[in-house]
Amino acid sequence: MDWYPLWNSLRIAAISTVIIFFAGIFAAYYIARLPRLIKGVLDVVLTLPLVLPPTVVGYLLLRVLGPQRVIGAWVLETFGVKLVMTWWSAIFATTVVIFPLMYRTVRGAFEAFDETLAYSGQTLGLSNAYIFWRIRMPCCRQGVLAGTVLAFARALGEYGATSMIAGYTPGRTATISTTVYQLWQTNNDALAYKWVAVNIAISAVVLLTVNMLERRSLLRGASRARSVKA
Repeated sequence: MDWYPLWNSLRIAAISTVIIFFAGIFAAYYIARLPRLIKGVLDVVLTLPLVLPPTVVGYLLLRVLGPQRVIGAWVLETFGVKLVMTWWSAIFATTVVIFPLMYRTVRGAFEAFDETLAYSGQTLGLSNAYIFWRIRMPCCRQGVLAGTVLAFARALGEYGATSMIAGYTPGRTATISTTVYQLWQTNNDALAYKWVAVNIAISAVVLLTVNMLERRSLLRGASRARSVKA
């Protein structure tokens, strides 16, 4: 059994998750401070990949990054690098698809943050950077971690956009999802079931992790409530 699809899926998901971890936190923090109209427009734009069919996302990426398009042609001519049909092309697809998950989850955590803590830090002369990293982020870490884990799981199982922009080449661009589809196409059900089992096992671990994070958050909230009443 060739384990390349697993390795490739894991590295694509890991790289994409690192990218959207910082991008999602940055967007959630600064967009929340914008006027309502601008924030509403940006929310729609940034969340759109969450509701669009993945194949539509892949098609739009091809229209931008393809070798005959402006960006893709410029990169190919300048650096001699193709932006599509390589293993790292899938990173473009997974990053776009999972970004809304991270953004919405982190934004919800930031909106639930008690801003009086930040105001108190400002009255003490603390910098905004210090308040963000030492006060806001620790208080919102459960939401941030949950968004990160969910985004990783979604990236690991992404198929539609990935198949369009990276294709399927054994040993080069194959992922778990594209491998399962190709095995089904060739009636190799025995091997397809094995990859399905691998994907289910990984997904189960991810969901258990999310549930543990949520349970810890609820227990912490209940503990704080009891301490306040006391």
